[in-house]
Amino acid sequence: MYVRRLRDHTVEIKKKGLVPQGFHPGLVRHIGSPNSVIQPIRITRSSYIVPIVLQRDIVLPPAHVYVPDEWRIVETRYSDEYLGRAETVFALSNGFLGVRGTFEEGRPALLPGTFVNGFHETWPIVHAEEAHALARVGQTIINVPDATVFKLYVDDEPLFLATARVQDYRRVLDMRAGTLTREFTWILPSGNRVRVRSTRVVSLRHRHLLAMTYEVTVLDEAAPIVISSQVINRQDTRPADELPEDRPTDPRLSRVLPDRVLNARVIDAEDNRVVLGYVTTNSRMTLAVGVDHVIDAESEYETTVSADGDGGELLLTADAQPGVPIRITKYATYQGSRSIPASELTDRGRRTLDRAVRAGFDNLLAEQREQLELFWERADIRVRGGVNEVRYQQAIRWNLFQLAQASWRAENAGISAKGLTGQAYDGHYFWDTEIYVLPFLAYTHPRLAANLLRHRHSTLDRARERARDMSQKGALFPWRTLTGEEASAMFQAGTAQYHINADIAFAVRQYAEATGDRQLLAETGAEILVETARFWEDLGFYGDDGKFHIHGVTGPDEYTTVVNDNTYTNLMARLNLNYAAATVRRLREEQPEDYTVLAHAVGLRKDEVESWEQAAAAMHVPFDEVRGIHPQDSTFLEREVWDLKTTPKDKFPLLLHYHPLVIYRYQVIKQADIVLAMYLLGDEFSENQKRRNFDYYDPLTTGDSSLSACVQSIIAAEIGDQTRALRYFNYALLMDLADVAGNAENGVHIASTGGVWAALVGGFGGFRNINETPYFSPALPKIWTDLEFSLLIQDRQLRLHLRHDEETYTLDKGEPLDINVRGQVYTLNAGDPLVLRR
Repeated sequence: MYVRRLRDHTVEIKKKGLVPQGFHPGLVRHIGSPNSVIQPIRITRSSYIVPIVLQRDIVLPPAHVYVPDEWRIVETRYSDEYLGRAETVFALSNGFLGVRGTFEEGRPALLPGTFVNGFHETWPIVHAEEAHALARVGQTIINVPDATVFKLYVDDEPLFLATARVQDYRRVLDMRAGTLTREFTWILPSGNRVRVRSTRVVSLRHRHLLAMTYEVTVLDEAAPIVISSQVINRQDTRPADELPEDRPTDPRLSRVLPDRVLNARVIDAEDNRVVLGYVTTNSRMTLAVGVDHVIDAESEYETTVSADGDGGELLLTADAQPGVPIRITKYATYQGSRSIPASELTDRGRRTLDRAVRAGFDNLLAEQREQLELFWERADIRVRGGVNEVRYQQAIRWNLFQLAQASWRAENAGISAKGLTGQAYDGHYFWDTEIYVLPFLAYTHPRLAANLLRHRHSTLDRARERARDMSQKGALFPWRTLTGEEASAMFQAGTAQYHINADIAFAVRQYAEATGDRQLLAETGAEILVETARFWEDLGFYGDDGKFHIHGVTGPDEYTTVVNDNTYTNLMARLNLNYAAATVRRLREEQPEDYTVLAHAVGLRKDEVESWEQAAAAMHVPFDEVRGIHPQDSTFLEREVWDLKTTPKDKFPLLLHYHPLVIYRYQVIKQADIVLAMYLLGDEFSENQKRRNFDYYDPLTTGDSSLSACVQSIIAAEIGDQTRALRYFNYALLMDLADVAGNAENGVHIASTGGVWAALVGGFGGFRNINETPYFSPALPKIWTDLEFSLLIQDRQLRLHLRHDEETYTLDKGEPLDINVRGQVYTLNAGDPLVLRR
């Protein structure tokens, strides 16, 4: 149990309940208070559907705390038990700026945080034993100054929700409005009642802007009130009324930086405005934080404003009259840079504040709703039927909403494993982006997918340097990074995951097929393809068997490292080589000017394309004829099988309880490897091979990675195993809302949210893009009655409404589109739905 003590009480964070012993769609384990008796109950409309994935624990928030609502997450009372999870669930972000869902009063809080995408500190990685080309510089995202805090005192009584007596409490994340609102009535010991209302928004329209309102109304008797609107540098300081964080040892969490990070260069407090400018100690990045206040009050009040190097404060004092609200609207702006002086950034911040104050809060809310209308018009997915329809729809939309929050304004940056909802994994970008997030964006909002590919391309020179450091040609992209440089100190499970090169190439191809955007392919994609193809040809070799082999690599499964001929890696490398060759040939024939620019930029030799095709044609793909399956690598099947059934539940995830060498000796899988290959490269496997591979590898998979369940659901749906398809889909769907992995407080599992979309569209919707033609083979679960989703394919808006007895394919706009439904090709015309009755 992990207990963090707050000022006035103890919050139990990780007492996590039990897993049912068998999967049954009518039974669920329901967790109440830490001391409550756990009983099986029938699923009702107030309960989550629970999947069972090996030894993973599942916590179900009760419906009297979190009520079902298709478009909102509604919290009806304060709860210690769900404090950390709620900070994640109620987090707001726009892809550039993110704030965790902590209370306006600043406490109680588990992991308060405000993050700017890519803004980081560096630190030296110290290796006990040195070796050539090990990663030298660590990178950690910074917890930038927190501008969300309003401390409230009425009659000198501080508002502290954990102990306050409150009525009519509601905190609401509205996924159509893009706001976090809260309202309750606070009853003081004197009996005087105080209504507190707040609204928070991280603007999707204005990427640097966060805005809040905080309104206080005494209801019974006049009373003196004090509102302290604060900016707090939580990275380097901790307020006196908050106790130090007690964190468990977990390599997935962010590094604690022992020295000061943010050094003040600008400190300005004037009128109702605070402006601060910083430079980091090691990375030398600069940051500006600006806060302005607009006060609306009929009661008499006074304000003072102050600032120092660790924050600022506007202090409002007033004699509040009954029924007369006092409202503060607070605008905060964040600007970050790798090279621009802090003084220039603060000037930018002042201009942003001026514009925001002139436009007003209501205008900001209207713009936010407009942005989300654009998002949902293409991204919404509707499921009908089943036992818990409203809660199911709520969970689906929350996952999709996280993808919007992670990507909408992520220009010139990547998407961190937690988005901007937490510091875990040091805020690094992984291959998750290209495989799990980018497909959703390519088929719903391709502008955002293009942003991510341009950002990868911007790091290509550093990938070239990394390849040279590793004695290879071409480019090698880092496994985890914020700057484009490798930041993983554990090369076995990090740098050795060379498959990231092919994952990025796969994303380039998927984007091009989804959009038909030949220009971005020529400008950025082709250069990536050439350099990654060069890498694969240089890394591999031709064996005595005449086959092309790739040795000394790690596939997606981090429990099996530095192996030879990882099947996923070899297949993806083959795709990379072939697609690079095809792209170069197409440019040469159809876009000769672009080809000339490319050839000059990369020094393309005439014989290179043929050599890539030769390596691809000779690529070794392991296959075991006796078992009829694809070995995960050349020796995987020779290892002893880990007995997962007898492994104690408290030993999961394995990575926290066993030395890596222990894990590496066994057939045990952290996340889908062969199964992921069968999804991404389905035409490389027969139906029988898919079934046999899935049946073999599924029992070996621990569920220790959030990247796995969604992929397992997709393949289970494809092979007709509805029980496992739904089981794994529910696991992915509730990864954070039900705290399936036990670490939801550390931030949203962004890749899993992308996997939820993939499971709905690619699994139950049966969508693939085969030879640039959309292919559908729907596999609607029996308990569902309807599945509706949309795809944007080469600027054609396609909408699907799937039922068991009827499927409707509608082209809303664009030129005619050919689609393939279970092997039959149909031509769709705008406004003329195709209805297939079954």
